Amino acid sequence: MSNSTTGATQGVHGSGRPEGNKERVFSNDVRVWSVCKVRSKSAPYQLRWIVAGNVSYASFASSALADNRRSELRQAVRRGEAFDVESGLPESEIRQAEAAAVAALAEKKKDPTWWEFSREFMKRRWRTAAAKTREGFADSLAAAALGMMGEGSDAPELRMVRRAVRWAVVPTHEKEEPPPDLEKACAWLAENSLPLSALRQSGIAEDVHYRLAYKLDGKLSAKDTYKRRRRCFNSAMAYAIQKGYVDENPIARLDRPATAASGPIDPRVLMNATQGREFLTAVSYVGSVHRNRGRRLVGFFGCILYAAMRPAEVVGLKEADCYLPEIGWGVLTLRETRPVSGKKWTDSGERHDRRGLKMRDPETDRPVPIPPVLVAMLRAHLKEFGTAADGRLFQNERGGLVGTSSYWRVWQEARPIAFPPHKVVSPLAQKPYDGRATCITDWLRSGLPVAEVARRAGTSPEVIDRHYAGCLDNSEEENNRKIEKAMGWG
Repeated sequence: MSNSTTGATQGVHGSGRPEGNKERVFSNDVRVWSVCKVRSKSAPYQLRWIVAGNVSYASFASSALADNRRSELRQAVRRGEAFDVESGLPESEIRQAEAAAVAALAEKKKDPTWWEFSREFMKRRWRTAAAKTREGFADSLAAAALGMMGEGSDAPELRMVRRAVRWAVVPTHEKEEPPPDLEKACAWLAENSLPLSALRQSGIAEDVHYRLAYKLDGKLSAKDTYKRRRRCFNSAMAYAIQKGYVDENPIARLDRPATAASGPIDPRVLMNATQGREFLTAVSYVGSVHRNRGRRLVGFFGCILYAAMRPAEVVGLKEADCYLPEIGWGVLTLRETRPVSGKKWTDSGERHDRRGLKMRDPETDRPVPIPPVLVAMLRAHLKEFGTAADGRLFQNERGGLVGTSSYWRVWQEARPIAFPPHKVVSPLAQKPYDGRATCITDWLRSGLPVAEVARRAGTSPEVIDRHYAGCLDNSEEENNRKIEKAMGWG
């Protein structure tokens, strides 16, 4: 017997029906009536039967279908089969339907949609991932979602798709309603995202790979952006393989676009010694006299330019970690980094995460010797501005953490003060990280071993060699003279 008949509609009338999640009630008190005609063009033949006083009915397009269904119900009665009081169906049909539903659910769990999988994967990785890593996973999953969109009417804009996925994968949003501007996009993606099995199609896999490598405007993403997205996508696929959703990583054999940006630092971004001094002087002139926006950050940028510190490392620098003698070199012992990730990505609910140093164990520090010019700069900063309540050297006007937008604006405002117009429009020192690149290059040019440069900068010798080899081409003659002297030819 089947609990659905072609061309039929079924309903139940009466009192005493179970509500909510109550257990089903079965009864052998069943009476099946004869087929009758009703006023309906599509289903004029109606069958009625009573189960424990509750009337059930089913309408059919033809008398043959109605008679066949009546015969099925009467056979069930003759076998002594109990009927469900609520639906009016024989127990065998109820069990068959429940088994089919369980099987369908199990099959669906083996092949979740990209929308469902993204949320499942993020929930699994959230607890052990840093805030920046969480944000990176969300960006990668959102980029891949553009290639995993099914066909459907009223598809949202690609920009809205990315925003919707980035919102939805945050575990704390699981039981929340989407923001009003994302409601339609979330609802559409929940219904139209492709299942993971679609990645077996080469066209789908290639489109996902394209989305990882390119921006929405069709231009290539930065090399580091693509590498981060692909690394995160690979982690997601490793989890999918572990769960049995897919057999292999669908983009494992796809190469990075050959035209993506190359790795070496552009020598044009580097400042010489004079430009560095003039730039820091220009920083001190940024902002009004009362707010001291620029003067508060002279030492901040000095740490980047003379100690190759990352901005997030400077944000977390404390006075207790600074050895600043009156004369000679000092030492900054770096212990933590305070990257900006956004409130929704951090466990604390603050914009800045608190992490150990990059590429090091959480409890490992990194001593960095600093030249007398930076020592004097930091001593002057402490004398004028003091420290934040928790001992940090650098703070905003309210005593809080220095935000990315704050120091970025000061950097940009200082460039036209420090450099002539033709240099302002050039790549020279366009962003704070260019100050770190300048310091690392100066260390290399001074003859410091690559391994020591890497240790001070908190990176690996391989990264130094890959990114900075092109910045040292003009030292070839000097290197030749060193070889001649060592070989006794000079």
